[in-house]
Amino acid sequence: MLQELVLAGGTTVVGAMATDSWAAVRAGVARLFRHRGEERQSAIEAQLDGNAELVAQAEDRERVRQSLIALWSLELESLLDRHPEAVDELRTLISEIGAGRPTGQETWVQTNVARDNGRVFAAQGGNVIIHEAPLGGRSVTAHGAADEEGTGDAR
Repeated sequence: MLQELVLAGGTTVVGAMATDSWAAVRAGVARLFRHRGEERQSAIEAQLDGNAELVAQAEDRERVRQSLIALWSLELESLLDRHPEAVDELRTLISEIGAGRPTGQETWVQTNVARDNGRVFAAQGGNVIIHEAPLGGRSVTAHGAADEEGTGDAR
């Protein structure tokens, strides 16, 4: 449950960067980190500003946002590990940010994680169709070439 909350928090924070709602989101996140002391709160504010600037100046803002989600999820996880009393504040912040977003400007961000040799097949607003078939006794090399004997030594 905590993993979902910090991922939602990280996604929400990063999704608001370089938008009209950024000032309010930034203030809410900074307030959340007051639990770690004034020095850490100041460092978080500087990090928020720097990351928001990266998003604002990026040619591909969504790529930058995707890269920052893990960072902010880790920051929030670290905060909640040390200050579990901040869980409800984070939930409230996520709700307030979502409620304050204009209906026509909703942003969907999807983060999929596969671990331990897992695979992820995902889509937003569409279908994912997977066709898998056995190789029929043929092996495939790292370069995708198959040999006739199935040894993986295609040359």
